Amino acid sequence: MDKATRTELEAAAFRHLVSHLREHTDVQNIDLMNLAGFCRNCLSKWYKAAAEERGIEMDYEAAREEIYGMTYAEWKEKYQK
Repeated sequence: MDKATRTELEAAAFRHLVSHLREHTDVQNIDLMNLAGFCRNCLSKWYKAAAEERGIEMDYEAAREEIYGMTYAEWKEKYQK
């Protein structure tokens, strides 16, 4: 498999994971941390780090919005138990 194809597949899998987490708002971050060792906030931090590695400035809240699909404050109000 060439590098471009691998990157496309990895990106598609990542988008699917983010979509899945957005659809399953009943799954709390603490549950993810306990079971998988990462949560939506971890994904946000990794997303931000990846942007910065490529010279793209991004603050943590913007990264969170990319992962949550809304502001973190809005997500907490709607879905956090």
